[in-house]
Amino acid sequence: MIHLPDVRGTLTRDKPLSDLTWLRVGGPADWLFQPADPDDLRAFLAALSADVKVFPMGVGSNLIVRDGGLRAVVIRMGRGFNQISIEGTRVTAGAAALDAHVARKAADAGVDLTFLRTIPGAIGGAVCMNAGCYGSYVADHLIEVRAVTRAGDLVTIPAAELHLAYRSSDLPEGWVIVEAVFDGASADPEALHARMQDQLAKRDATQPTKDRTAGSTFRNPAGFSSTGGADDVHDLKAWKVIDDAGLRGATRGGAQMSPKHPNFLVNTGGATAAELEGLGEEVRKRVFQHSGIELQWEIKRVGDPADHNARLDEG
Repeated sequence: MIHLPDVRGTLTRDKPLSDLTWLRVGGPADWLFQPADPDDLRAFLAALSADVKVFPMGVGSNLIVRDGGLRAVVIRMGRGFNQISIEGTRVTAGAAALDAHVARKAADAGVDLTFLRTIPGAIGGAVCMNAGCYGSYVADHLIEVRAVTRAGDLVTIPAAELHLAYRSSDLPEGWVIVEAVFDGASADPEALHARMQDQLAKRDATQPTKDRTAGSTFRNPAGFSSTGGADDVHDLKAWKVIDDAGLRGATRGGAQMSPKHPNFLVNTGGATAAELEGLGEEVRKRVFQHSGIELQWEIKRVGDPADHNARLDEG
């Protein structure tokens, strides 16, 4: 039995997480906490027993929650964390601000953060995963982040201390990013918006943007994102090794590797988390058998399988 602190935000018991993930799968969180603002988050974490697990969750764009749900307090930030402010070429964005919105607002002010425009999700997740595309990454532009520690302290972390690498960072477990500061080059707003329109057209032509996906399923074995340039090479791209193994369009139940882009895992309707993760593991196995390449998940998988029943209760 646990005691949950009083909050100004919202605490919901047994909240189905399928409503909150792009793949629309996942069992319930024991508790979902939607803090009102950073002070509410700090007070909650400071008062919450240290042995209670917390799981910071963004907009659920890069996530499979297993069918048994999460034995934790899931923290999901909303309006109190989506502010965007710009001073010169410095852009400060709340963790819940959508990547695409930050790119557009920055472009309006003549600041080039266009690489964020086609990245699904919000800023908190983009920082944690060092998101990137078209040859640019969060690491190229991040100055610092502000985060709340598991003990409830607000800290400022210089970008260098996060050790950002391809699709990874060293943020301590249980810490929650609340804000990030970026720096971008000055450029003409019209040119920036035109570039983003080109990026969107290219994305929509090659990716299943109208399907229920979680973005790229596996990291590129080459260790970097597509540059989008004419000289881009595909030998060690995840989609290529999946395609070469004959797995474009492969299915398991309601799960499918997209026929349009085989590194996108699709919920075609009614898929379970077990089917989606199971298909992904089958793809990893068969790619390894075919090419000797061991694909690494880019989508985060969390929680328990459907037959796991232990849960947190309020004391």
